[in-house]
Amino acid sequence: MPALPQGVDEVLSSVAQHNKSLQARQQADKAEKTGIDAENGLEDPSVEYSSFFSKGVNGQAGSELVVTQGFDFPSVYGNRKRAGREEKAAVDHRAEAMRRDVLLEAKNLCLDLIRLNQEKDLLEQRMRNADELLELYEERLDAGDATIVELNKIKMERMSVQTEVLQNNAAHRTALQSLLALNGNMPLTFEEREYPAVALTNDYETLRNELLAHDAELKAAEAGMRAAERTLGTQRQKWWPKLEIGYRRNTGEGGTKEHGFLVGGSIPLFSNRRQVKMAEAQAVSARLEADEARLQAETALLSGFNELQQLRKAMSVYDLPLMTQTLELMKESVKGGEMSVIDYFTEADQVYRNMQAYMELENQFQKTAAALYKNRL
Repeated sequence: MPALPQGVDEVLSSVAQHNKSLQARQQADKAEKTGIDAENGLEDPSVEYSSFFSKGVNGQAGSELVVTQGFDFPSVYGNRKRAGREEKAAVDHRAEAMRRDVLLEAKNLCLDLIRLNQEKDLLEQRMRNADELLELYEERLDAGDATIVELNKIKMERMSVQTEVLQNNAAHRTALQSLLALNGNMPLTFEEREYPAVALTNDYETLRNELLAHDAELKAAEAGMRAAERTLGTQRQKWWPKLEIGYRRNTGEGGTKEHGFLVGGSIPLFSNRRQVKMAEAQAVSARLEADEARLQAETALLSGFNELQQLRKAMSVYDLPLMTQTLELMKESVKGGEMSVIDYFTEADQVYRNMQAYMELENQFQKTAAALYKNRL
């Protein structure tokens, strides 16, 4: 059963569900989060067994069993848990950024398919006009009211349109195949010819506050900065001694047994110094990355906002109803003998170029809006 035609929202929902890269990322994120949790766990317990032999004693003269468990100072675990929470948040935000980028790519392909569908309709209209005029001028040529030059001009127009149709079909097929790949090669059909509505605002500050508050890359950078600061605090706390407790059992000659407990610790006088310096550098680096992420986000936002305003002004210059009416009037003039075929195709070609220019402009406007509002995907 063939797939039913889908709209942009349905396509994006399908891509979010079936995209292989997103599925792989989900599993990688699970592994990364598990690793973060593992870093804050207790050390594995240590078990040692020693057997002693003595001259004049048959078999084992004695033995020693030692079981120990080491752990950091208790406050270290709390700080490391908070750092892990921020690291997990950064993982989630990076995953969201990847999801957003995949969906943005899919949406851009949908927007290209809409433009190609519109162009296909326009080319079909041009072909119908050419076919209609060809039939008319073949009759006129037989009646001696037209020249072979006029007839050949119509045929060349049809050849040109047929070439553009083939190019349109090839581009459509390429875009659809790319969309299918993003959808995990699951079937879909996309026949939309109207772009989704874009709700624009002229209040830049309001738009800036909204979009920056939901920017996945910025949130990931800020979570990474907080995690690095927590990690620095954890490293500084490691100046506290590392503790160790355990159980010991000694077996002597004659089977006598002695039981006892071990309590000890190590003071990191030398091992932690470089770790603290490394954590300080990483915290500074994370803060700078967060600042850069915010700067890049604000720059892209302002650039996209300004571009949208300019594109909207440029689109307002085109009068599509006027161009459609002009084409109809010129065709009727040719049929009525008031306009030559050569003049018609010269003028019509310019009108069609303007219509295609508007389609390109509208497509660019939609893509710019999609990039600007990508965090809403």
